[in-house]
Amino acid sequence: MSATQGITATGLTVAYGELVAVADVSLRVPPGFVLAVSGPSGAGKSSLLWALAGAIAPRSGTVELDGVPVVDRPGAAKQGVVLVPQGNGLARVLTARENLELPLLAEGKKDVDRVIDEALKAVGLEESGDHLVEELSGGEQQRVAVARGLSQQGRVVLADESTSELDSTNRERVLELLRREADRGAAVIVATHDPTVAEAADGHATMDEGHLSWQRHL
Repeated sequence: MSATQGITATGLTVAYGELVAVADVSLRVPPGFVLAVSGPSGAGKSSLLWALAGAIAPRSGTVELDGVPVVDRPGAAKQGVVLVPQGNGLARVLTARENLELPLLAEGKKDVDRVIDEALKAVGLEESGDHLVEELSGGEQQRVAVARGLSQQGRVVLADESTSELDSTNRERVLELLRREADRGAAVIVATHDPTVAEAADGHATMDEGHLSWQRHL
């Protein structure tokens, strides 16, 4: 198998009891491409991303990154799978900078201060690094979460509704940054309600009741 095949799901099914959230989904996103996954709330977009990130164990099917199985969240993180969760997932009692710092230190990254400075500047929050998350607006918190994802320089970036609370200027900024991640060589998947985001992606799939349909193939 190619060492650069990207992230692949094969026959992926995620269920919570009797509720099937992801129904036999297969897809592959190669490095350098952005896939948008759209659909109504409850369609299974978040469950798909969380399963790809190793944060949810599928009922059946497999996830692989460059041919290596993704089996759990700690292992996926080591493989370079970055998840930017819906609702931002930030620690509200920490500063913006500290939220970026913790995963970088845990991964043993070097030059952490510079990386954090660059990521915060990229999302337009270079002056807000020392503010507690709870002091920031919803849109600013969302941008901090994006900055945290960017700072990890992942091989795969999974962004769950990462533009939902942003104005048009910052939405364009985040889209440009996700495109930059793909240009760097990451495989990027964005779950979104926003037709503008879907239009800007290289490929577009929709989900409905857990089933994935291609609108525009990669």
